Amino acid sequence: MGKFDEREIDFVCRKNREIVYLQVTYLLADEKRIEREFSAYKNIQDNYPKLVLSMDEIDLSRDGIRHMNIVDFLKHDDILSKDFST
Repeated sequence: MGKFDEREIDFVCRKNREIVYLQVTYLLADEKRIEREFSAYKNIQDNYPKLVLSMDEIDLSRDGIRHMNIVDFLKHDDILSKDFST
């Protein structure tokens, strides 16, 4: 777990000099939950990947923050080397 200002980040993953931030929720069921999960990254201004993981099948990426289905995420063993700019 990480903390930035008053917001908590579920996981801050480090490998060598790379970092990936992860927020995890079961479903992004409504706008309130979407806002909560994505806003955790609001004040983090670095260029490391920021992901929201859930069981949702649709891509809800926004504002440079990538949303992924958690099963798809877990299938990748090279997640730190992936390009998340799209």
